[in-house]
Amino acid sequence: MTPVRDARPHVAILDDEPEIRRMLADALEEAGFRTSTFSRATEFEAALKRTAPDVCLVDLGLPDRDGLALVHRLALESGAAIIIISGRAQVQDRVTGLELGADDYIIKPFDPAEVVARIRARLRKGRSDTDRIATVAHFAGWTAHFDRYLLASEAGEEVTFSHAEGEVLRLFLESPKRLISRTQMQEILGGAAGESFDRAMDVRISRLRTKLGEDPKNPRLIKTIYGAGYIFLGDVRWG
Repeated sequence: MTPVRDARPHVAILDDEPEIRRMLADALEEAGFRTSTFSRATEFEAALKRTAPDVCLVDLGLPDRDGLALVHRLALESGAAIIIISGRAQVQDRVTGLELGADDYIIKPFDPAEVVARIRARLRKGRSDTDRIATVAHFAGWTAHFDRYLLASEAGEEVTFSHAEGEVLRLFLESPKRLISRTQMQEILGGAAGESFDRAMDVRISRLRTKLGEDPKNPRLIKTIYGAGYIFLGDVRWG
């Protein structure tokens, strides 16, 4: 008999505090999620080779690995949504986490109900993204493969992009030659408005420009309209 696949969204929890792991797992299981918990980055990374979670909850204060370095690696190599849960409450810590590819940042102590709500919001957005038929876009000599987080040039060069960078790139490619304000970006991409969001967007756009071979002083594709937002100037063909 073929085993029945568990269709519940899978959340991987990495935190060295057992009380927090239990609290999060209990709240998420009660809300209809499937969970797996880890106290160390080594066992967490080993598990990721066997299964691909929908969401990764990652604490930064890990005993065996730098949490931010792990977040950056996940952003580059994993298709999962990444949410940092940390006691580091400084604005710079939040900005750094988002710049390195995290999709959200929750400060300890937290209400488990808030974590559940934020995970649901990320998954709703992710489903709306994957429900789009087109996962491949062609523009300015590049092909973006959103299902593989990969940019391929006509010359055969391949460059990977993170989940967070992919969200920004898709936003531009779906609205070419139209001004996109920071307010619109915040509303579409989610996250709290303010300095941390603005800086995270600046960094993600800067990295996209670098990966596309743009001149940082005079980019030809992603233009900054100071005081207004951004505009993508290339022609785009989907499919």
